[in-house]
Amino acid sequence: MKKLLFSIYLSFFVFTGLSHAQTSLPQDVDFWSNYPDDVLAETLVSRMSDEELLAQILMFGWAGAEPSDLLNSWVIQRGLGSVKVFGWNTEDIRKVAKSVRILQTEAAGRRFKIPLFVATDQEGGWIRHVKGETSDTPGNMAIGASGYPIDAYYSGYYINKEIKALGINMNFAPTVDIYTDLGSTVIGPRSFGSDPVNVGILGEAFAAGSIAAGVIPTAKHFPGHGDTSQDSHGKLPQINIDEEVFESRELVPFKYLIRAGIPAIMSAHLSFPNIEPDGTPASLSKKMLTELLRNKLGYKGLIITDDMQMNGATLFAGSAHKAFTMAIEAGNDIIISSETATLGSQIWTKNLALMQSSTEFKNRVREAARHVILAKLKYFKSPDAAPLYPDEKTIYEYIPDKEGQKFFLEQACRSISVYRKGEFPYRDNGESILIAGPFNSLFDEGRKRYPSADTFHFSYSLKEDESNYSSWNADGLYYTARRYDTIIITVYDRHTANIAKRLRDMGKRVIILSIMSPVHVLEDFDWADTILCGYSYSNYSYAALFGALAGEFEPQGKIPLDGDF
Repeated sequence: MKKLLFSIYLSFFVFTGLSHAQTSLPQDVDFWSNYPDDVLAETLVSRMSDEELLAQILMFGWAGAEPSDLLNSWVIQRGLGSVKVFGWNTEDIRKVAKSVRILQTEAAGRRFKIPLFVATDQEGGWIRHVKGETSDTPGNMAIGASGYPIDAYYSGYYINKEIKALGINMNFAPTVDIYTDLGSTVIGPRSFGSDPVNVGILGEAFAAGSIAAGVIPTAKHFPGHGDTSQDSHGKLPQINIDEEVFESRELVPFKYLIRAGIPAIMSAHLSFPNIEPDGTPASLSKKMLTELLRNKLGYKGLIITDDMQMNGATLFAGSAHKAFTMAIEAGNDIIISSETATLGSQIWTKNLALMQSSTEFKNRVREAARHVILAKLKYFKSPDAAPLYPDEKTIYEYIPDKEGQKFFLEQACRSISVYRKGEFPYRDNGESILIAGPFNSLFDEGRKRYPSADTFHFSYSLKEDESNYSSWNADGLYYTARRYDTIIITVYDRHTANIAKRLRDMGKRVIILSIMSPVHVLEDFDWADTILCGYSYSNYSYAALFGALAGEFEPQGKIPLDGDF
């Protein structure tokens, strides 16, 4: 009884002491005032209006080369907490830096001067939302193929060092989904591989590199997107695994990252009906985010939704504003929309009205806002934070990173895996050679080793509904290839695999260069002379693939998927 009374007394003392500190702070206190982070965060939250609290937990993206007037209005009038840089507006990185500078200046003009989290998806490899001159890297599966945590660390370091120069302070990476469903076109080479422990170790190393570079890493997609071929952009995927598999496989990488102190985790629009019987997506589930992630796993950092414009969330909830409500109630701290909502949108008006009618909901918004502001205080007051006001005139001094360029080539070479070894290394002995693929950089690397080679170009963007175009490419390649002794062809999806299969039984030497996921060449290609796996369409991967093929180094990579590869 005495222990209980002491505990109650201590809690009261701490609470009232903190409250006293809040009320005793000057009225003009702002984000940059020199007080302890927890006291300052609680003070700011206690003085914020409902509108300011709700705006602080929202993150909006923008379309076009620069932010719209609408997004600027959200920052200036509402105090929007975060913005997202998406891949359709980033070819001119100088404009990205300028946009960040303007938005942060607008945020600094509000009464509490709270800076913005500026986020993007710069995973490396396939997913690279900030384009322009940033490094196009070998990607996660290449890291998994090399198997070295140091490769994951420096990938995270150099990728984030580049985007930090643009004023981007949060990266939605690493992806720690386990590549379980080999038919998935959603995760594929974004994954480090099929082994949960390896994925956890490499994800932890990538996150450490990101932190060393001065950018907040975000592990995704909790609790794991790897065992489904469905895309939550279009529908709500169901993953029908039991609790034992869920615990011993899906959660393993996140446990590694939580123990390492990962500062942010992204919740996914995924249904696990054997875990959450009513089918609620993890991103909207209090059981998944509060009971499991917070309470059971002991996670202390920010929880951030995946894009709420994805149908996996809105179709289940019935409307966008209801999905936002459910996401907040579930325990998310930042709610993302790839589209900037109108100022009168129901995701604003309905949730603001709910704050005013429900004390429980208002307290949850307040708690989320406090998490966000406390995370901002810890980050922006550290010496390694990204610049608030990047200078677009100096961007090319940092991007691409010169040391990073050297590293990514070396890392690509460490990743190259031999799946089928025929005449290897293959040297130009005066035979006629045809190189077939979708990129000029592929041809450039090929001609460095095989200068007399001819080329055959087909589109990278072959889609399932373009079967006639695929057939045209296959026919064109077949008739062209008859004139050559050796054909070196790139395979990266089911359609290009079908094109390559037209070369079977021609009596020609066929060399397959697999990029992206290697699953398309793991069967039905026993007739090919040589198969090398490179895991991305990065120029570094092309250079490594042709370097290995020509015998410049001996490839040591291992395909990081379950099976005897």
